[in-house]
Amino acid sequence: MNLEARLTAEIIRAVKELYNQEVQESVLQVQKTRKEFEGDYTLVTFPLLKMSKKSPELTAQEIGEYLIKNVALVEKYNVVKGFLNIKLTPALWVSILTEAAQHKNFGQLPATGKHIMVEYSSPNTNKPLHLGHIRNNLLGYSVSEILKACGHQVTKVNLVNDRGIHICKSMLAWQKFGNGETPASSGKKGDHLVGEYYVKFDQAYKAEIKVLMAQHQTEEQAKKNAPMILEAQEMLRKWEANDAEVVGLWKTMNSWVYEGFDATYKALGVNFDHYYYESNTYLLGKEIVAEGLEKGVFEQQADGSVWIDLTADGLDRKLVRRGDGTSVYITQDLGTAMQRFTAHHLDSHIYVVGNEQNYHFQVLKLILKKLGHDWSDQIYHLSYGMVELPEGKMKSREGTVVDADDLVEEMVATARNMSAELGKLDGLSEEQANTITQQIGLAALKYFILKVDPKKTMLFDPKESIDFNGNTGPFIQYTYARIQSLLRKAAEQEISISLPGADFAPESKEIELIKAIGDFPTTIQQAGLNMAPSIVAAYCYDLAKEFNQYYHDYSVMGETDEKKRNFRLLLSQQIAGVLKTGMSLLGIALPERM
Repeated sequence: MNLEARLTAEIIRAVKELYNQEVQESVLQVQKTRKEFEGDYTLVTFPLLKMSKKSPELTAQEIGEYLIKNVALVEKYNVVKGFLNIKLTPALWVSILTEAAQHKNFGQLPATGKHIMVEYSSPNTNKPLHLGHIRNNLLGYSVSEILKACGHQVTKVNLVNDRGIHICKSMLAWQKFGNGETPASSGKKGDHLVGEYYVKFDQAYKAEIKVLMAQHQTEEQAKKNAPMILEAQEMLRKWEANDAEVVGLWKTMNSWVYEGFDATYKALGVNFDHYYYESNTYLLGKEIVAEGLEKGVFEQQADGSVWIDLTADGLDRKLVRRGDGTSVYITQDLGTAMQRFTAHHLDSHIYVVGNEQNYHFQVLKLILKKLGHDWSDQIYHLSYGMVELPEGKMKSREGTVVDADDLVEEMVATARNMSAELGKLDGLSEEQANTITQQIGLAALKYFILKVDPKKTMLFDPKESIDFNGNTGPFIQYTYARIQSLLRKAAEQEISISLPGADFAPESKEIELIKAIGDFPTTIQQAGLNMAPSIVAAYCYDLAKEFNQYYHDYSVMGETDEKKRNFRLLLSQQIAGVLKTGMSLLGIALPERM
């Protein structure tokens, strides 16, 4: 229920009746009343003075009187200079809580009929997922869930980068140094095992460069002439020629990686509706290049390479096909975009990719536009900043990456230790304790990352993320568990939580909580429009914080007035429901006990 919209409509009617003037909704300034003043919503009257031809105070007075006489939801008003503070009736707040309680999927917005595709994760099959991938996966999954709650049809896809020179590097190193090692023989996850050989390639390659430089080659020459890189390049050529031995090894090692990825995705609680593989899509886009040449959008050079000149658009010249006829990344992305919009009849496509690719997506959209594809305007790059740790940045080739699996394991272990120290696991079975600490550890990780605006580079501090009193996932989990404890006590005492009558008058603090509940659908809508899970995270934290203050100031089960007690239980129940729905949009589970 959008109260601001309802109130705005009534004020428009008041201006028409009082001053015989039509006022546009965009002119009116209706906002929530500041806490130091009495009221729920405030109208700024200054934009209306030309219509009323009266002072700000008198204009506010007249509109206030009109609302009192003609609008049932308005209880009283007060005027502070040119500001009309409007207080709504207690019955209205009771009706909002009742509506929320009776709405099975409260917060879910009506179906829009729009189909949105969200691409995220997009890992390389030469190494395990790391901390940067965690932010990518959590953002992609959460944005997808929020867009679903906004009423859109959402398809979650993963484009796996399973080919190229970087994949061949791991394969070559395994051939040279692996001695037949497998995930089964080593007891290692497949993606970790392959990642180790990527590091070993880099180490061997650097050693060869040093030897060549000692033989008086320049660093640039040594990098080009080192045997390891030459062999990797030859392996890639063989792969592209469909050499049976190379393709067989490629399939085997990729299968190890996929099994490892699946375990990590499961641990993180993310999933996909469809997988694309670069080995199947890297040739896509060649027809688009031919089309662009025919239309004069692209130009071919003497060496056979094909370019597009974007200097008039403030960019530069961009290669879209090499002289030997092979594709570049932009060629593939042109092809996959075309394929997806055509096959899935998309209304929009969101790419969750780090901010180092901002320019790439700017070019992608512009090329598609120049080729006459107006749907390019519906391509969005959800750009996010790097994740750093207190220890500094990460480098995958040197093996100093913060591994996703290790981080999840560390978070769960930390949650276990802290929960045990605080006595939160007392009385629980080992199985219950394992489940809860898993939920707490993941909530700490997910919330800490998602509460930050995606565009910002962030510092992830594992210790700070697990705090049962701060702006953290565990704090919100604890609030939810506290409410569930209340509801269990009510059930044990056979207290039936009934809807209050229309004549019930909530306390001012209770009205503030109902207002927050009423804001939930709008919060989801804003998070969807901005593709920002941080909006949902902030809302959940504020609601949990306000409830805890309320719980401290007001008795619930100890309230002797039966109507008040039942109302407070109902209010608590609805807050728990909203927290559960809101946190689920972040991929966070809330335990019933803590």
